[in-house]
Amino acid sequence: MGLFPELHGRRLYSWGNFICGLSFMMYGYDAGILGGLFLHPPFIDALGLADASQYTIPMIASAYSLAGCITSVIMAMFSFRLGRRRTILLGNAAACIGTVLQAASYSVAQIIVGRICTGFAIGCISSAVPIYIAETGIEAGDRGPANAFNAMMLIGGVPIAYWIDYGFTKMYTQASWRVPIALQAVFFVVGGGCMYLLPDTPRWYYAVNRTEEGDAALVRLVDAPLDDEKVQAIKQEILLSIQSEREANASLHWKLFLTLGVVDHSPLKIVRRLSTCFWLPFIREWMGSGLMATYSSIILAKTGASPSLISLLSGIQNIVFFLGCVPIYFTMERTGRRITLLMGAVAMTVLLVVFIALVAIEPQTQSMLWAAIAILWLYLFTMGYAYQGVVWLYCAEIPPLAYRHIGGAATSTGEWLGTFLNVFVGPIGFDNVGWRYWFWVLSGNLTAIVFVYFLCPETGGRTLEQIDYLFAPEVSNPKDGWAAAETVENKEANTTEIRE
Repeated sequence: MGLFPELHGRRLYSWGNFICGLSFMMYGYDAGILGGLFLHPPFIDALGLADASQYTIPMIASAYSLAGCITSVIMAMFSFRLGRRRTILLGNAAACIGTVLQAASYSVAQIIVGRICTGFAIGCISSAVPIYIAETGIEAGDRGPANAFNAMMLIGGVPIAYWIDYGFTKMYTQASWRVPIALQAVFFVVGGGCMYLLPDTPRWYYAVNRTEEGDAALVRLVDAPLDDEKVQAIKQEILLSIQSEREANASLHWKLFLTLGVVDHSPLKIVRRLSTCFWLPFIREWMGSGLMATYSSIILAKTGASPSLISLLSGIQNIVFFLGCVPIYFTMERTGRRITLLMGAVAMTVLLVVFIALVAIEPQTQSMLWAAIAILWLYLFTMGYAYQGVVWLYCAEIPPLAYRHIGGAATSTGEWLGTFLNVFVGPIGFDNVGWRYWFWVLSGNLTAIVFVYFLCPETGGRTLEQIDYLFAPEVSNPKDGWAAAETVENKEANTTEIRE
């Protein structure tokens, strides 16, 4: 805990967010870097893709997602013991191996193994980073802007990858594709190296009974002595939440998971909350997030754009995706999570219906082509605003502390299973049914509207511990917490002070 002794309070929290953001930027960079290389002759020649089957490119792209999905399931069993910080460090170490293998590839098999290693890395990182950010937040309003910034870093990695591809693919040497892949080393060297110097979250320390380290981390984050009234209020709220969750464990049974959270009569709705962590990111991928990031050049080609424009438009498209993440930094705590998700899905449904109509009409005109591209970009802007940072944040907020590692793993599993299915099937679907494949994406948007409306309550304006009470039916006012059954006056006073 003596490392980085000069960083306390908001500076420590901001620095931690930036380091986590670098790890997520590597995720975005790695997801986007191959998208600009699939049509590049030196890349095709080196891997022998000219004579490959139609399944080869989807296999290369989706190996990353499948590995991330499997890793996320595995991390549900081990990440609590590892902690949030060491899980992120493990991911950065695996990324190092995967980057070397991909950059040195001379066969399809080798690059798939490299993609599997980086998929393992991102499975670790995506299951732990949102939790780390959420659990190090002191004020209830910290989590929204912090996760919005993290989403900006994630999506920002995609256009960075595409523009690096755009510049390097003007050359026709082996370095033109190997160097862009190798450049992701910057993210794991800086991000992993700095994360090593940071503490884990106070909530994790308390959950594993490492009280002294939890006290030290909390003191640094609040920037006040241990006997300070605010520090003690936060500590007691965390400890009370841990106790309540342990008492709720008695009602938890594995059979409840068979209902996928729809039927859950446990006091804290633990199964429902963990199931939501899986389904919400899965639905987001169903809505086309990973599909559009990975295959932007292929998707644009399907609209009828000329080959000379495709590479340039791909870079612009991913900048638009990134720009959509920017406004949510300022609005998330004002508009709330639920209304943003719900209205975003409605707007995206309307936009996708218009896009499908434009690409389905024959014959295509130049004005219709540009209108379709503009609608697609507006769709991506809306997705960046409504679904990138908000989903990661919501799924980091709703699990109870004792199950937050499982919630993080469920979130990552849903993300990567959805990505794998869409990234693998997407190009095959476009080749076989053309524009009709967009109806599958449209069904994801309609599902999101129903899911959010019925199953996603608002979590904004509450501390992580108060969210437990949101799912507890015996507590009439979720902001009062378990104080309704104990010392209500003192508890309310502490909660008010935390907000102030």
